[in-house]
Amino acid sequence: MAAKMGIPTAVHEQNAFPGVTNKALAGSVDRVMLTVPQAQQYIKAKNPCVITGLPIRGDLLKTDRDFARAELGVSEKPLILSMGGSLGAKPVNDAVLGLIVNKHKDNDCVFLHATGKGGAEAFKEKLEQQGVDLNNPDIRVVEYIDIPKCLPAADLVISRSGASTLSELQALGKPSILIPSPYVTENHQYHNAMALVNNGAAEILEEKDLTPDSLTEKVNGLISDRSRLEAVGRNAKEMAVLDATHRIYETLCEIVK
Repeated sequence: MAAKMGIPTAVHEQNAFPGVTNKALAGSVDRVMLTVPQAQQYIKAKNPCVITGLPIRGDLLKTDRDFARAELGVSEKPLILSMGGSLGAKPVNDAVLGLIVNKHKDNDCVFLHATGKGGAEAFKEKLEQQGVDLNNPDIRVVEYIDIPKCLPAADLVISRSGASTLSELQALGKPSILIPSPYVTENHQYHNAMALVNNGAAEILEEKDLTPDSLTEKVNGLISDRSRLEAVGRNAKEMAVLDATHRIYETLCEIVK
């Protein structure tokens, strides 16, 4: 209706596979802003699309790796940060639990896992039942983490592939193993993940293939090869758009004139 009335209009699509509403509006609005270029192939826009990236919280970039690790009190072993979202994700929790069981005796990394709402105590009980010593400072299980405090400290991240999460991983240049949620509209998290995978900026493990052993294999393959791990992180950093807010602002100023 705004477009019909001649009011300047714009939409922003955060995912690599656009939602049905933005696809429908693209032919009417003055500007379509995209987080990643891959989304352009699915959009029939009236005017050329603008790649703006997706704004991230500013405090993420205020802490470096060494400071974050000192704050967390972790050793210099590789820190594996894993999470399944605020409500948790049972397949992710189950796979990470098995990963910790598989690797806890290797003593070659630090685990920080966020189970999501109400899941930490049950997760810890299952670990204990399988012989994992929860007094080990290298194994930390919580319901939630403070992303700006924890993400900078990580050497490898295991997570879903929502658009905001990926923008944060890219901004900090963090290598990741992405487990797209298959329960979202248009399977857009898979497309989000593949935008990184195709640039050598992440690895993907689809939920249908997710087991403790398959996740352990992926983790071992990365942390055992430091140069490869660092290369994946560099590729992620190269994809980052750190001035997304300014790009959106400039785009809106242009159409408002």
